[in-house]
Amino acid sequence: MAFKDLREYIALLESKGQLKRVTAALDPVLEIGEVTDRVSKKGGPGLLFENPVNRETGEAYDMPVAINLMGSYDRMAWALGVDSETGTWKGLDEVAQRLMDLLPLDMPASVKGKLDVLMGLKDLAGAGAKEVKASKAPCQQVVLRGDEVDLTKLPVLTTWPEDGGPFVTLPLVVTSNLKGRPNVGMYRLQIFDKNTTGLHIHFHHDGNKNLREWKAAGHDRVPVSVALGADPSTIFSATAPVPPMIDEYLFSGILRGEPVEVVKCVTNDLMVPANAEIVLEGWCDPDELRWEGPFGDHTGYYSLADDFPVFHVEAITRRSDAIYPATIVGQPPMEDCFLGKATERLFLPVIKAMMPEVIDYDLPLEGVFHNCVIFQIDKEFPGQAQRVMNFAWSMGQMMLTKFVIVVDKEVDCHDYSAVAWRCFNNVDPNRDLLMSKGPLDKLDHSSNFESYGYKLGIDATRPLPGEGHDREWPEPMEMTPEVKSRIDAMWGDLGLE
Repeated sequence: MAFKDLREYIALLESKGQLKRVTAALDPVLEIGEVTDRVSKKGGPGLLFENPVNRETGEAYDMPVAINLMGSYDRMAWALGVDSETGTWKGLDEVAQRLMDLLPLDMPASVKGKLDVLMGLKDLAGAGAKEVKASKAPCQQVVLRGDEVDLTKLPVLTTWPEDGGPFVTLPLVVTSNLKGRPNVGMYRLQIFDKNTTGLHIHFHHDGNKNLREWKAAGHDRVPVSVALGADPSTIFSATAPVPPMIDEYLFSGILRGEPVEVVKCVTNDLMVPANAEIVLEGWCDPDELRWEGPFGDHTGYYSLADDFPVFHVEAITRRSDAIYPATIVGQPPMEDCFLGKATERLFLPVIKAMMPEVIDYDLPLEGVFHNCVIFQIDKEFPGQAQRVMNFAWSMGQMMLTKFVIVVDKEVDCHDYSAVAWRCFNNVDPNRDLLMSKGPLDKLDHSSNFESYGYKLGIDATRPLPGEGHDREWPEPMEMTPEVKSRIDAMWGDLGLE
């Protein structure tokens, strides 16, 4: 099913017993974060804090805080329209198959093949964003401008003690290039005062590229809008490494099976989800920087403070009964881990199209999705594991990966014990380690250099002739099927349960 908005999804969670309403008065400064962290670590439900309060002033906020809504495999699958009750990531493979059927992941060599692909793309047009009139856009039921704009009236969370201030953590930051092609990314916003925030947008992000393009064309005020509380597929799409041929609204429409309804902002021409809860409208000069952070990040450490662009908010539009959406990040597992796992599963077909030897791959939660990837491959020639490593380091956001581990096809890449066994027993450090250098995630604090450093590839596959191992390679121990079957038949009578 396609959710029209965030509240439809919240209603589904409640109907499935996966939402807890918290009526106690709790402060967005640290208290809501502490409760959410405890619930998240225990695999608990989504939360709706109905009475957020400013503990310092005693004033209550006029909207509840929704958080941890996608903090489990089931909830993540439901968010993307999969009726999963498995409790594992496998419920997301259905969506991946749907994407593989729709998207031209491998362009044919022949002219006729290319034309067939282009004709097929026309079928996706119906999934593109659908503009609606302002009168039909819930996100514009209330319009605040000028002195009415006050970001401090929103229950924005400060989640960790050393955070530089309150941060908007689940924003859909909308920009466009000069031709009007939209980009929707998730870049955190630190609240500085009533109408300005930081915009934590890294140089390699598409949104940053849009800012630079407008600036290069002579525009000092680049239009930026931020939607809070869209439907769950659109929220996920803002975090996903969407293929360059499509934008995030189209990607969300494909996931939803119907277009995302959008509306033009009241102060600029950007299109935002019409069914969002809250929209911040304004502008950004990419040359105007301000010290932002530190911020307790998904690595489990504080990301360091640095200079980032300033977002000036000129208008706030919202529903009359708005819900403020948030997430918190920290040492895994947290809600963002399940968003990352959804990305892992949905983009497996893309990985396979680019590297046909790949059977499966895993992004461990502990690696926070940019520190480690495990590939399971069908190895056929010498050096193939190193080919996979180098290809991974040249591919989109995977270029930031610090450790790449490659195992054989019979090894379950999701079984970390099995992977560790192969690494500890199969790897010869002189032969099987590949050291490289390249871009790292800006959040990586271990490198001597910001956003740049060393990477390590670990070939835990069985060596082939030509890879420098001339000794006999032993077979792993395994009992015969006949004995296994015989013991299975008598197991219940052995009294060992």
